[in-house]
Amino acid sequence: MPVIKVAIVEDNKNIRDGLAALINGTHGYLCVGAFPDCESFLYQLPVLEVNVVLMDIALPGINGIEGVKKAKKIKPSLDILMLTVYEESNTVFEAICAGACGYLVKKTPPARLLEAILEVYEGGSPMSSRIARQVITVFRQNEFDSSREEYQLSSREKEVLNLLSGGNNYQEIASSLFISVDTVRHHIRNIYKKLHVHSQSEAVAKAIRKGLI
Repeated sequence: MPVIKVAIVEDNKNIRDGLAALINGTHGYLCVGAFPDCESFLYQLPVLEVNVVLMDIALPGINGIEGVKKAKKIKPSLDILMLTVYEESNTVFEAICAGACGYLVKKTPPARLLEAILEVYEGGSPMSSRIARQVITVFRQNEFDSSREEYQLSSREKEVLNLLSGGNNYQEIASSLFISVDTVRHHIRNIYKKLHVHSQSEAVAKAIRKGLI
């Protein structure tokens, strides 16, 4: 497995140092930067080689939600995992709408946090079960009829979606389509963007509901 390069944006020094130590002390992970605020992180971001960002929400100056928006403008493909004390549905929904791809509370056990970073790196969208339920509730409340929307999925993206709906993992999809796992990951990221979803289950459910597969 390639080394996953992680940046931390957290104003609490003890938490920041603890996260950096956890990441640097685990094989396959590397902390490439630990920042006390969004301003210093955004300043470094254009030249920072990073795969996954752990972002707090309650930050001095630019808060985490605004930080996500600004970071995604600099690097649209950047994966940002919100790590915070907040579990309110509105805050969760705002963070995801801003471009975050996962959301965990700070009391998450270290082993689960490392799993979540890997999950994000591999194209997933980790959330605690309580947060996932809140997100589903908010999405239901905000759902609108978009049956006329053109999602413009390519034929290959539809093939990938079909295989996802059959319960195939990335490796199985790659083998079926004679492409690499990285290419599968690329297609799935594009599918998420086009369908405006953040997880495989959401993508499959929406594709079926809209008659795309």
